[in-house]
Amino acid sequence: MFALNSNVVDTGTPPIPAARAWMAAYDGAAGPPIDLSQAAPGSPPPPALLERLAAAAGRPDIARYGAILGDAPLREAYAGEVSRLYGADAGPDDIAVTAGCNLAFLAAALAVAGPGASVILPAPWYFNHQMTLQMLGIGVTPLACRPEDGFVPNPTAAEALIDATTRAIVLVTPNNPTGAIYPEGVIAAFEALCRRRGLALIIDETYRDFLSNGTNRAHGLLAAPGWRGTVVQLYSFSKAYAVPGHRIGAITAGPQAMGQILKVLDSFQICAARPAQDALAWGITGVAEWRAETRATINRRIAAFETVVNACEGWQISSIGAYFAYVRHPFAGVAAERVAEALARQRGVLGLPGSFFGPGQEGHLRFAFANADEAAIATLPGRLGGLAP
Repeated sequence: MFALNSNVVDTGTPPIPAARAWMAAYDGAAGPPIDLSQAAPGSPPPPALLERLAAAAGRPDIARYGAILGDAPLREAYAGEVSRLYGADAGPDDIAVTAGCNLAFLAAALAVAGPGASVILPAPWYFNHQMTLQMLGIGVTPLACRPEDGFVPNPTAAEALIDATTRAIVLVTPNNPTGAIYPEGVIAAFEALCRRRGLALIIDETYRDFLSNGTNRAHGLLAAPGWRGTVVQLYSFSKAYAVPGHRIGAITAGPQAMGQILKVLDSFQICAARPAQDALAWGITGVAEWRAETRATINRRIAAFETVVNACEGWQISSIGAYFAYVRHPFAGVAAERVAEALARQRGVLGLPGSFFGPGQEGHLRFAFANADEAAIATLPGRLGGLAP
């Protein structure tokens, strides 16, 4: 028998399929099943975008390989979007298009760190980030985020964790899994820390389109001179444009990082899927109104979820925003996985246990409500109440 890569063997199994198996035992007694496990858009793309996706897929020229860093029209359009949002001077040379934001993270991490190096990752973390680093042989240094701080990471605590192996700090805002929205001052403090200590700040903004401030601007870093020497910004088109199956993400970075990202992308993807690149180059401005309506819908669901869960005895929202709520369950001393499994099997509601997102999370469940409408959310009190894990 041949040997296997120990870094991969020691990495956890993808958690969402494992959790969905719990729903097979649900008998339907509490009502239709509600899947709150995955951050999936709750509606299809707008018809005009679907039409352009179909038309692009039928073009022979788009069936050929494209540029490693992405087709010029999308890089130009997205650079314009970044510049408009952030008051930046971003151009197409600052942009790479990737096969989804998970690959954007892999490319950014591999560009700045390797075996023997480490990355500071706020915990609870997005499990695919931790899994990617582990498979690459890059050390993960957890930065504990506390419920009493709204799960916002502390720059002073992060600096105490920096050692000779540290190459980057990762931020995700709005956060997956907690929904926490990091204040601009906190993000600026992390950028200053990274600049002072010669580290990369990798900031994942997959969910920025759902900020309730209406600007979609998570921070002011890209308006400042010199950002290209510190900041590597990640983005996903999946959620805001409802195209997760088309796997399109983006990286915004300076030339030093981009030269290395190009090597990674050439090896892992050659080029991102070109029909979606073609359609999205138009869609950035072409479906802007639809995106704004989707943001308003998600923010109504945030309000509905908050109202409903606050009325459930013993359940407490620790943090909420964008697609997610991070909720403390009322069963002290009971493992989060046991609570989540009972909720799925007995009540037909699938959330993910906090333990899927790192150490010290047994008291919480994560709910992703973007694909659950307000009517489904309204049924939660009857399902959460009286649960017996």
